[in-house]
Amino acid sequence: MKKNINPTPELLNELLKRPTEAASELEPLVAQVFEEVAQKGDQAVAKYTELFDGVHTIRYRVSEEEIATATQRVPQGLKDSIRKAAANIEKFHRAQQTDRVQVETMPGVVCWQEKKPIEKVGLYIPGGTAPLFSTVLMLAIPAKVAGCKEVIICTPPGKDGSGVNPVILFTASLCGIEKIYQVGGVQAIAAMTLGTETIPAVYKIFGPGNQYVTAAKQWATRYQVSIDMPAGPSELMVVADTTAQPAYVAADLLSQAEHGVDSQVILLSTSEAFCDAVKQEIDRQLPELPRKEIAAKAIANSRMIVVDSTGTLISVINEYGPEHLIIAAENEQEISAAVSNAGSVFLGNYTPESAGDYASGTNHTLPTNGYSRQYSGVNLDSFTKSITYQKINEEGMMALGPVIEEMAEAEGLYGHKNAVTLRLNDLKNSQR
Repeated sequence: MKKNINPTPELLNELLKRPTEAASELEPLVAQVFEEVAQKGDQAVAKYTELFDGVHTIRYRVSEEEIATATQRVPQGLKDSIRKAAANIEKFHRAQQTDRVQVETMPGVVCWQEKKPIEKVGLYIPGGTAPLFSTVLMLAIPAKVAGCKEVIICTPPGKDGSGVNPVILFTASLCGIEKIYQVGGVQAIAAMTLGTETIPAVYKIFGPGNQYVTAAKQWATRYQVSIDMPAGPSELMVVADTTAQPAYVAADLLSQAEHGVDSQVILLSTSEAFCDAVKQEIDRQLPELPRKEIAAKAIANSRMIVVDSTGTLISVINEYGPEHLIIAAENEQEISAAVSNAGSVFLGNYTPESAGDYASGTNHTLPTNGYSRQYSGVNLDSFTKSITYQKINEEGMMALGPVIEEMAEAEGLYGHKNAVTLRLNDLKNSQR
């Protein structure tokens, strides 16, 4: 990690750039896959699964027998941990349920809002170098709590032909998901968008992925399919001062760096000496990681930034808009209160980002690439839509009708005005 002390605004802007390809560079391939899946369905999915994953898959849907067998292959200790994590995640997301909102805006005019589940949702679960069974918990549990009628999972098959990772299958089964398809990448997003002979189309697609999956999700929106957010490569910003533990901070940075070579981690501090101590810890801990080659490449794209004041530190946080933000500093409350752009925030020396990734209860599907400026992380509302209702009685129409007539006439929309005038005339006649 390169250390930068009090960088100029121009240099800081350069340091905060993400190591990602422009979407325009990925779109030609994405468009090609979508077009073929639209025309050839499963045949196209099979073609690109073999091309991208090196796997020839004849049957996509995972059978009940495969799920049962996979469950037996998962160690009991891991099963118990997953169940505990699931309980915390369900508890946090059930707490997000809200009652109907109703108000009488004026006598005789009642308006209310009700949340309804999105009927059909598709969950993309990354496989590849790290099968993220934890993402199953993060997406399937709120989908079930929200009451979505059809929930499907697409996840890449093992490149060795072994099928879907057993822990993913166990976790999906634990969450009550029965429709699991062993297909990943752009072709999985295209299949869930367009539907094939085997894989049903959905109304909204959830889940993180690499830059190609992110580009494919954004492409899916052209087909009236919604997405959770443009979630791409993982990223972490750690804000720390001399009250933090260098070993903890180094471990947190490496925990995100090991996600993928395109991950980005940033240490932001007011202490140069502290950054030096963290650098020593990274050099010590990195060789011990099984995924050290991946983490090392990600670290090469990462930064240590030293600033001279808390005000500058806060400005950098909000300008960057990190997916994950750890604040391990004496004035953590001051800093956290000023944060307006972040996916999820972790406070104190004993709150590693790993807790949110797995088991504390919050959701780990979060906006990256600065999208925390306008997107929230996945939550219960992500799986619902709000419908508004209204009912106006005679009293309400007599009071509100003239207001509507006046406004409609001012806009030149006399049909709108007439829809009210007819009712008002009838009410006036009935009162004579």
